[in-house]
Amino acid sequence: MKSFISSFTRSAKEFTNLRSLTITGIFIAMSVVLESLTINTPYFKISFAYLAAACIGLLFGPTVGFFAGLICDVLGFMVNPAGAPFLPVYTLVQGMSGLIYGAVLYHKTDFSILKNKTESLENVKSKSGLSVQFFVRIVVAKLLNITIINIFINTALNMHYGFIPKQAYGAAIAARVIKNLVQLAADIPLMFVILPAVFIAYKRMFGTRTAA
Repeated sequence: MKSFISSFTRSAKEFTNLRSLTITGIFIAMSVVLESLTINTPYFKISFAYLAAACIGLLFGPTVGFFAGLICDVLGFMVNPAGAPFLPVYTLVQGMSGLIYGAVLYHKTDFSILKNKTESLENVKSKSGLSVQFFVRIVVAKLLNITIINIFINTALNMHYGFIPKQAYGAAIAARVIKNLVQLAADIPLMFVILPAVFIAYKRMFGTRTAA
């Protein structure tokens, strides 16, 4: 528990690091671009903007991930409003999503495996620091987001605000479960490729230390 709480403190210190803010801004811009490609349906939407949020949480932790999620949602709404009104509660939910990625992934890897900067990504992945703990945490982070955010909170909010009729709640839950299970088959392999590549590139470029 102490380690979990301290990760929020360490993450908050990233706000004092210009490099962290700059890279976070780049990922936020990427999120906005991906959000503009979102496919909306009556019960759910298909988007890959989560990849940017996951990268921010991985590199800079839950505190940065939360506030970056807020910004991503506001900018994403401006780019892709989809005819719906702006509701701040959805922005808070998006912040929670970034927080989850940061809480699960931040400072959860073995930095010692990156000492050999000429080592290939495939060789690094084969070592225990990234092959077991890291990839298991990616799955856990994604499953928590799917269960807490996508299936339960967003469905309940959609029903509360009248986007989903109350009598269709069960159908909406079933549709979201099916959609997320199908998309999970694509999301997890994609995250297995992108997150380790981003992590390794960042550590090789800037070293193993984050904001002090």
